[in-house]
Amino acid sequence: MKLRYLSGVVTLKYDVNKCKGCASCIEVCPHGVFSMEAGKARMVDKDSCIECGACMKNCPFDAISVDAGVGCAAAILASKGTGKAVCCGSEGGCC
Repeated sequence: MKLRYLSGVVTLKYDVNKCKGCASCIEVCPHGVFSMEAGKARMVDKDSCIECGACMKNCPFDAISVDAGVGCAAAILASKGTGKAVCCGSEGGCC
């Protein structure tokens, strides 16, 4: 079973016109949001994005934007060392 974020709420945006095909987003994305097609990245699973910001931070062409720190990744990091269960509102409960 693949864990999913809430459908349709991810802040991730991708501008294919700015993409130069370096594939950095594909290398750093922990959830396979992007793939390569015809020499450019293509967003294939936007709703699996956890808004960690890795793709945006590693895109040298500013083709990707996301409000990092508002999704599951932020919830996981915030819970470290607290002993509390992580819950980011994903479908079916916690991540």
